Amino acid sequence: QVHVAESGGGLVQAGDSLRLSCTALGRDFSRSAMGWFRQAPGKEREFVSAISASGGSRYSADSVKGRFTISRDNARNTVTLQMNTLKPEDTAVYYCATGWYGYASQRPVDYNYWGQGTQVTVSS
Repeated sequence: QVHVAESGGGLVQAGDSLRLSCTALGRDFSRSAMGWFRQAPGKEREFVSAISASGGSRYSADSVKGRFTISRDNARNTVTLQMNTLKPEDTAVYYCATGWYGYASQRPVDYNYWGQGTQVTVSS
């Protein structure tokens, strides 16, 4: 059984920062890529950022490049999403997921275990 849990969401104003954390327990964390996705009301889930198992490769959606940074600590089974200069359009439920493989991917189908999500709300 794999347990994935996100934390760190909240209500902030435009221009503020938030740091999301995700812990995945029950598997060899260091062998899996990790990804962050988000889903806004009435919209489909979309890719935000991903990091390879080793941490050597990282990818982010164009909408968050230069503002969001993904990182991981394999010793602590934790992946972090640092979100700066937040915008109202960043408002969504943010999900963390563990990958089937070690390479970072933008495709939800490449992720097998998902957390319950954490709400991020950015007011204008």
